[in-house]
Amino acid sequence: MIFNQKEPPIILSVGGSLVVPNGGIDTDFLTKLNKVIREEVIKGKRFFLVIGGGRVMRNYRDAAKTVIGNVSNEDLDWLAIHVTRVNAHLLRTIFQDIATPRIIENYDKKLRNWKEPVVVGAGWKPGWSTDFDAVKLAQDYGAQVIINLSNIDWVYDKDPNKYKDAKPIKRITWDEMQKLVGDKWTPGLNSPFDPIATKLAKKLGLTVIVTNGHDFDNLKKILEGEAFKGTVIMPFQIDASYYDREYYTGKKGGHRFAHAESLPGKLFHYAANFYRALTIKIFLNPKICLEVGCGTGRLVHALRVLGVEAYGVDISQYALEIASPKVKPYMKKGDATNLPYEDNRFDLVVSYDLLQRLERSKIKKAVEETVRVSKKYILHKIYTRENVWIKVFHRFDFSNISFFPKKYWQKVFSSFDNITIVRNQIIRLPSFFETKFLLKKKHADSTD
Repeated sequence: MIFNQKEPPIILSVGGSLVVPNGGIDTDFLTKLNKVIREEVIKGKRFFLVIGGGRVMRNYRDAAKTVIGNVSNEDLDWLAIHVTRVNAHLLRTIFQDIATPRIIENYDKKLRNWKEPVVVGAGWKPGWSTDFDAVKLAQDYGAQVIINLSNIDWVYDKDPNKYKDAKPIKRITWDEMQKLVGDKWTPGLNSPFDPIATKLAKKLGLTVIVTNGHDFDNLKKILEGEAFKGTVIMPFQIDASYYDREYYTGKKGGHRFAHAESLPGKLFHYAANFYRALTIKIFLNPKICLEVGCGTGRLVHALRVLGVEAYGVDISQYALEIASPKVKPYMKKGDATNLPYEDNRFDLVVSYDLLQRLERSKIKKAVEETVRVSKKYILHKIYTRENVWIKVFHRFDFSNISFFPKKYWQKVFSSFDNITIVRNQIIRLPSFFETKFLLKKKHADSTD
């Protein structure tokens, strides 16, 4: 079995209630899970499957309380842990030909150079749920996303079993999630995500998707980066205020904006954008150009200084408001997945460090839009895993929610029939420093 060992693993936290819903094992669920995992493994993916205790765990807990009355939290946790280990052995048996021989029961003992594409994990020790175990795996093995398979479609603002007016939540930050689930773990806690796991996931800046484990078509959409149903728990606010993470001066974080407003920061950004503009002018020489995700318009301004009819679009109203009066007339508000321009409008469409900040389900649509409004070239500069210098000199930017290797983006661009990847028509620094993709529309009319 061949899989990409450089790709971060996908962590599936499988609720025990999906496997053992009412005391009996759901073989239909296991059959479908087996099929989906194997299909994705063939495509090169690798998985950590962490299994919970479910209804059986609660049956053991209730039985102990019925017989002897008070039972310590530690004993209740141990009952649950052993149930998760039985469930894990069942999964390990199902995936025995593609799974590591050892089930992870002690998360301090890390796997070294394992070759199998599936790893199964169970409960560890009292005080921590399998949600926490899944977060520990993400911390130890470099995963950025956990898919939490449960028996609910969404996280709700309150218990839907008790309140008819409970509303589903599509997007939520970790700060908001902490308020929702509290800060204390108790054995058998029925919560969309364990409070202790929530604290660590927030610290690590992970993304967690809570979704219904019975909907395997939806799971496939998540795995393939398509639009899906489920609650996304994010380390920062996205959607309407998405781009504001760079410009907001309050608690959302605005460290980049603060640096950009200092004199050294201004000089650095001016020099960087002038270099980008000069490179574009010399090698591509467009008459009319659009920057998607233009921020405060520094590149647009630099291009205009060099004689290019440049325009910018950004989703952040705040960024547009603080832009220089010289460049404001050439900028407008707009979403990368729905650009407010007609087809074939620009000789060149560019984006710098934009695509890796989009949710994976929106990436193809954003690329499609840049291709649509261009009549010749599209240039995307993307922060990828190969750009090691950023890791050395900067702390990790959690807004890079689609932080993938270069090959991932090559695969995305290659999936479009109407463009080709141009290899040698613009200066590219080594991948250690940056990753650029110059695309050319097929059969486009030349404007040179």
